[in-house]
Amino acid sequence: MEVQTASRVEVMGIDAGGTMTDTFFVREDGRFVVGKAQSNPADESLAIFNSSEDALAHWARTVDQVYPELVTCVYSGTAMLNRVVQRKGLDVGLMCNKGFEQVHSMGRAIQSYLGYALEDRIHLNTHRYDEPLVPLARTRGVTERTDVQGQVVIPLREHEVRQATRELVEAGAQAIVICLLQSHKNETSEKRARDVCREELAALGVDIPVFASVDYYPSRKESHRMNTTVLEAYAAEPSRQTLKKVSDRFKKHGAKFDLRVMATHGGTISWKAKELARTIVSGPIGGVIGSKLLGETLGYENIACSDIGGTSFDMALITKGSFSIHSDPDMARLVLSLPLVAMDSVGAGAGSFVRIDPYSGGIKLGPDSAGYRVGTCWPESGLDTVSVSDCHVVLGYLNPDNFLGGAITLDVDRARQHIKEQLADPLGLSVEDAAAGVIELLDLQLRDYLRANISAKGYNAADFVCFSYGGAGPVHTYGYTEGAGFKDVIVPAWAAGFSAFGCACADFEYRYDKSVDVAVAQHGSDEEKVAASQTLQAAWEELAAKVVEEFVINGFKPEDVILRPGYRMQYMGQLNDLEIDSPVTGAATAADWDKMVEAYEETYSRVYASSARSPELGFSVTGAIMRGLVTVQKPSLPEDEEAGPTPPQEAHLGTRPFYRNKQWVDAVLWKMEALKPGNEITGPAIIESDATTFVVPDGFATRLDKHRLFHLREVK
Repeated sequence: MEVQTASRVEVMGIDAGGTMTDTFFVREDGRFVVGKAQSNPADESLAIFNSSEDALAHWARTVDQVYPELVTCVYSGTAMLNRVVQRKGLDVGLMCNKGFEQVHSMGRAIQSYLGYALEDRIHLNTHRYDEPLVPLARTRGVTERTDVQGQVVIPLREHEVRQATRELVEAGAQAIVICLLQSHKNETSEKRARDVCREELAALGVDIPVFASVDYYPSRKESHRMNTTVLEAYAAEPSRQTLKKVSDRFKKHGAKFDLRVMATHGGTISWKAKELARTIVSGPIGGVIGSKLLGETLGYENIACSDIGGTSFDMALITKGSFSIHSDPDMARLVLSLPLVAMDSVGAGAGSFVRIDPYSGGIKLGPDSAGYRVGTCWPESGLDTVSVSDCHVVLGYLNPDNFLGGAITLDVDRARQHIKEQLADPLGLSVEDAAAGVIELLDLQLRDYLRANISAKGYNAADFVCFSYGGAGPVHTYGYTEGAGFKDVIVPAWAAGFSAFGCACADFEYRYDKSVDVAVAQHGSDEEKVAASQTLQAAWEELAAKVVEEFVINGFKPEDVILRPGYRMQYMGQLNDLEIDSPVTGAATAADWDKMVEAYEETYSRVYASSARSPELGFSVTGAIMRGLVTVQKPSLPEDEEAGPTPPQEAHLGTRPFYRNKQWVDAVLWKMEALKPGNEITGPAIIESDATTFVVPDGFATRLDKHRLFHLREVK
């Protein structure tokens, strides 16, 4: 324990996951500490408080001492996503064009097989639709039609809007969403419907919010736009109350900062932001942001980010120092209009349940998880199904007396008994071999998934550094990177709180997007290029006003805001566009257009290949983007002095039996916090901290560098 009060604590990051809640505190001298506590779905603010106390105890300080010192705090969590998955949101009413009442339920048909494996995608009898967020009973159509050019061909029937409003209120709607066709091309009808709806609600004396899609997500693809606006009403508003509770607890302990939330595009926004649905998934994104910062500091351009928590394995690629953004991703089996850091996820983590498949007779992992209840090894979990964590405990990976720093004690014999009954006996194996088989299967799945994602994008693992983090990342790092051929494999000492660290690294940034539709041939005239540039500039100015408004709401002055325009461009005739940071701050001339095309082609060559370019088709801009950011405090990497390869005696904790390759061996135990930069450790070894466990088996060695990053390598 370090007693240090001279250097004040400035930055806090939070990752409220489904299993654990991590906190990350940074002092002004750059030192940091990680805390961990079991998540509490009923009261996230309490889990954050407990995790904070756990972290600050390392500095012999308390929440009441530190919260008033903090300059900034960033939250990320899964509460909103869980609310959608579990269908526990508000009762929303939906108003759309008459004749299109089924659009939300249909979900472009692809929602019937989103998230399925290939064999289930190709068979119609396996397809199924989830319950829609808004049932048909609370959906009303009104007469109006705007064509694809943005011309109003059938004016809005206002009396139908009033009637629909009354019927939705009678049906129990707690919020009303309005989404009309082509409103991104011409917003007149939808805005008028919004105003009429509010007038009628006022006349009825009913105070419920109204969400018009054009006010939030004015983008093409009506299913995506409708889903995202519905999400804003259905899940974001209830989540705002959760965040208010978190913010209130901070203030109760003297905090003066305004709580920020990690957004899907990689920046952070205030919990008071209008577009809160942008925070639907945030924890895994924090890890990508943290990896990018580490890469910039260490000089790594190509990074494979891998995050293992209790529930899932999330991965993303950073190439040439940049990560990709998807403009219309899917999430929770919904197609959405949200800019989302491109990530791939598989439902396999340290808490995944393990069962015998009744059809194949083989081991089946997940996709459901023990979550914060760990596994049957925790007697108070109430679980009787084996989880991956039970296998860890039985094989000697985890210290049953030091899980979460000893906050809960794990029962090895209880885990052994459940594994014997559910896995070992049916498979005709010993308990150890059954548990080891589960770990090997999980590692194999993760390794194949990681390698497939890299090769499918046309890359070679040998060109990448792999960052492994998450509470369960260091336990499995050796397993899913073995033989993959990465240039280097890095495990941060603060791996358990790495996503929270990444959140603290993110810019305070608002982002608005808008669909536009301009196209210029490869050798188009200067007049065409000027017209296209001016259309894009007009969209940028409209979005800039929205961005600045958000910052003003949060107490900033317009002159504090740094504006960064961007756009989405594609070759005419192709289906996929790419997001580009604009090389010009304003678009007005033919030369500006040429610079934007050049930037697009350069990015296209990086993402695909130079030989795949198709300039002869011409160029089309499909979307305008405006990002605004203000300067905030961020953490810096520690730099400690090298202390040589031999670990200090105080870091040695003894040995523990460890099972791998069908034999028990004595693994040397080390205390992670006591190791010094330059220390070399050869397996079999287990490096423990209160928040995570780093396994270094036979055939592997690791070295701790001056930034407290472990470099794992295979040895002969």
